[in-house]
Order: sequence, then structure tokens, then C-alpha cells
Amino acid sequence: MSERVERLLRRLEKGLNKTLSFFNALSPAQWSVVLYEEPYPWTVRDLLAHFVAAEEGLLQIGQDIAQGGPGAPEGFDYDAYNAAEHQRRAGIPPEQLLKDLEAARRQTIEWVRGLTDADLDKVGRHPALGEITLETFIEAIYGHQLLHMRDLMNAMGR
Repeated sequence: MSERVERLLRRLEKGLNKTLSFFNALSPAQWSVVLYEEPYPWTVRDLLAHFVAAEEGLLQIGQDIAQGGPGAPEGFDYDAYNAAEHQRRAGIPPEQLLKDLEAARRQTIEWVRGLTDADLDKVGRHPALGEITLETFIEAIYGHQLLHMRDLMNAMGR
């Protein structure tokens, strides 16, 4: 396994551990705290559901790029995707979402473990970032969660 792949794996694992640790420490009341107001109110629970949806969706797109595909369709509307996933996952309790997130990230980690440096150099379309290498795409999976976790920590006063 290449050094680049190992570095990505460490980051993905670290991100998962920090995220699960934070969410597992929340009180029942904290799950309903509104984190974002726009484009519609997102609670802490909704953010966790977003993490699951994003992880699953980005894995599929990343796999497409690794296989030589274009990645996300041109003009992909991630706001519409997020809204549909928000609705689809609305009734799922936090405990299940935590399990789903761990399972989704483990899938991502296992997939990354099998990549080569040549795979990491392939270019495809990220839904928000446009044309990037697969290595940058995987970094963005980690970074996406990190960005939201910073917002969450600030909202919780941590």
C-alpha cells in the first residue's frame, strides 16, 4: 500500500473516531439543537443524517472516478440532493444514524485501502468542487465532515 493511501486512511479513520466520540457524548436535548437555519432548519440530528447521506453518495461518485468514469453528473444539484436526503432520513433515530455513519465510513476506508497511486491521480467531478483528482476527492470527504464538525463544536460551545 502506498504512502498516499496510508495517509488518506489515517485521516478517514481519525475523522470517524472524532465524529463518533463527539456525537456519542451528546445529551438527548442536544440532538434537537438547530445548527443551521438556511435553507431550512438543520438540527444536530439532521447533520448526522447528512453525514451518512454524503458519505454514501460520495463513495459512489469516488468509485465511479476510480473506474474511469466522470464522477458527479455535470450540473449536479447538491442542494436538491441534500433536501431529498433530509426528507428521506427524517425519522431515523440518532443511534441508528451513528451505526449507519460508522458502516458507511468503514466502506469508504475499505475501498480506499484497495486504491493505487495511479487511481489517486485520476480526475473526476466532485459535486461541489468540480474537476479534481481522486486523492483530493477523498481528502474532501474528510474535510467536509471536519468543516461541519467545527460549526457543531462552536454551536455547542466546545
